[in-house]
Parts: sequence; C-alpha cells; structure tokens
Amino acid sequence: MTAMAPMIDRLAARRAEPNLIDELRADASVKVLIVRHGQVPADNGLRFATTTDTAHLDAEWAVLAELADGTVVLLAAIADADDDPAAVGDAPRWAGVRELAPGLSAEHSELLVTAAALGTWLRDSPFCVGCGARTTVQQAGWARSCAQCGREHFPRTDPAVIVAVESADGERLLLGANAQWRGAVYSCFAGFVEAGESLETTVHREILEEAGVRLRDIRYRASQSWPYPRSLMLGFRAIAVDESTARGDGEEILDARWFTHAEIGTALAGEADFRLPGPASIASRLIREWYEERA
Repeated sequence: MTAMAPMIDRLAARRAEPNLIDELRADASVKVLIVRHGQVPADNGLRFATTTDTAHLDAEWAVLAELADGTVVLLAAIADADDDPAAVGDAPRWAGVRELAPGLSAEHSELLVTAAALGTWLRDSPFCVGCGARTTVQQAGWARSCAQCGREHFPRTDPAVIVAVESADGERLLLGANAQWRGAVYSCFAGFVEAGESLETTVHREILEEAGVRLRDIRYRASQSWPYPRSLMLGFRAIAVDESTARGDGEEILDARWFTHAEIGTALAGEADFRLPGPASIASRLIREWYEERA
C-alpha cells in the first residue's frame, strides 16, 4: 500500500511569528475554512469564506495550511451559537469527512481532516487539565499554555488499530458486522490502543475479543487520520491461526464471517446483499488491496 506524501504545508515554521493570525485575517487573499463540530460548509466541495466575511466571527482561530497554489487557509472553529450567515452563506449545508472526503482532491481531503481534528480540539479543550484554569492559544492555534501552572497543551491524537484478517491459504477474508451499522456493513476489525499497549498487542487483543481469532504474521500497511474526533487509524493485515474459532462477540460485532474473493468482488461492485465500508476509509483500502492481489 503506497504511503501518502503530505499534500499541504501546515506552516509549522511560521507558527511562532508574533501576531501571525491577526496579520493573515487582515489579508484579503487568505481563505477561511469554518468548522462546527467537525463539519464544514459545503456545496460540491469545501466552501471557503473570505477574511472580510469572517472579520467579526466569534471563533477560535488557527493557521491551517498553505495550499500548492500558494493560498493560505485559516481555520475558524465556531459553536452553534456563533453561526453567521454573512460568513457561511445562506442556509449552508454542513458536512463532515465521511460525506465529503470521497469527492475531494487529496489536497482538500487532507485539509478537511486537519481542520476537523484541530477545530474540535480548539473548541473542546479550553481549560488546563492540571489546574483547571483557562488556557491561552499559542503557536497560531496549534498549542495552548496555562499561565497559572505553566503547562503546555497540544492537540491529542488517539491511536487505534484496524486489521484485515486473512485465511491461512489467503483465499478468504474475515470481516465483521458492527452493531453500530445494524449488521448491514461488513468491515475490518478495529479498536483503540489501551494504556501500556504496543500496536501489535492491541491487534492481538482486539481481534481475539471481537472475533475470537488468534493471529500470526501481523504486517503494518498504512495509516489514516480519522477525526472522530482525534484518532489515528493504523492499518494492519494478519493471518488467522485457527479459522474455525471466528465468531462475533455479540455486542460490538454482531457477526464475523469469512468471505471469498468472488464475494468481495461482488460487494465492491455494489451487487452483494451486504455493504463494505466507504472508499474514504482505510478499511476500504485494506479490503481492496487484498482483493486486487488475487485478481
């Protein structure tokens, strides 16, 4: 699976510049991406606002990125009460990563994922976890500092693993139907890394808990930012030691089922009686990678 090179310049070298956000907000050539609860105004793609329209917007601000064409984009993270028709347009359609990412360019997709994660952190983490005092935004929106106890705070990233489990002969793929999707979608197995765990330990534990299968030959494949609200999905493939033990846990996973290459192909074509995860997800990439190796 090919590694993705960064598509945007996050301007890390400029974040310490004094008054950087104020200067950029005064620049008419700068674009603004407004975020509300991980969603952005959208039409056929991302809908950017101007610095003029957002001049009086009550928001948490950050320097988001510079695009390939040289356009600088600011982030304005708002709450529901801060909606401003002049800034977002009449009756905007708000949409998130799941809906928009499949139709976006790689550059805009990375911009959206970054905005959703950073905007959520800026809105949800105003207080110091050490002493409870209100913090001050620093580093052009990428850090917070506490004047009372001196702590520095940065956007959190919660690691999670996602695993495509193969049969020993490589001819079948084990997928699970999550209760959250009411059994209609079969996908790879996933779970968060717990305190003190390595990624490999998490892979073994999660698959045993959710699908009853022990694994061998674990291989890392790729990762994907997953801003719900701040996760990093690390994708793996592995081989089941004993295929006969596969079963859903009955709570999170309603059903664990082995699929043949032909069945996966039918589902990828949209012709099966079950659905696979959407193309924006790393789960889809893992499934398609396995399928195309045997095409």
